[in-house]
Amino acid sequence: MATPQKDFTLELRRTFPATREKVFAAWTDPQKLTKWMCQDVPTHQVSYRELDIRTGGRYVMEIHDSANGQIYIGSGVYKEVTPPQRLIFTWSWLRQAPDGSTSPMHEEPETLVTVDFFAREAATEIVLKHQGFFSQAAQDEHDGGWTGCFNVLATFLKQRP
Repeated sequence: MATPQKDFTLELRRTFPATREKVFAAWTDPQKLTKWMCQDVPTHQVSYRELDIRTGGRYVMEIHDSANGQIYIGSGVYKEVTPPQRLIFTWSWLRQAPDGSTSPMHEEPETLVTVDFFAREAATEIVLKHQGFFSQAAQDEHDGGWTGCFNVLATFLKQRP
């Protein structure tokens, strides 16, 4: 695996019309998280092999893509879980082919995601910083993915009391 020559960093900001506690719960309650995380592509079916949302806990998610038959495996470790203000976790991807073989989805080192939740009257601003990308292309791909996830999260939060 190549050593990064430059650290590409993605930062997204979005305000949701919900309390900080409600938005934080959408990221940390397993039943809520499965309703929006990586659900931005209609052909994706997401499940978690492991989901331990606490400092030091791990997650392993599987995304089955019915369009191409591939399985994408995302995994990482929660470095910080501070309700209702911050999450920090590592992020890495593998691609599993229909024959069961796996390969890195990107020639990237493990990356780091920091999500800060700021109360803004009756709303919550999320500032997501995803850092450690080796290439602009990987950063751009994750920008599209996170933006899509935020769109699904916004819809999810409107549906939930």
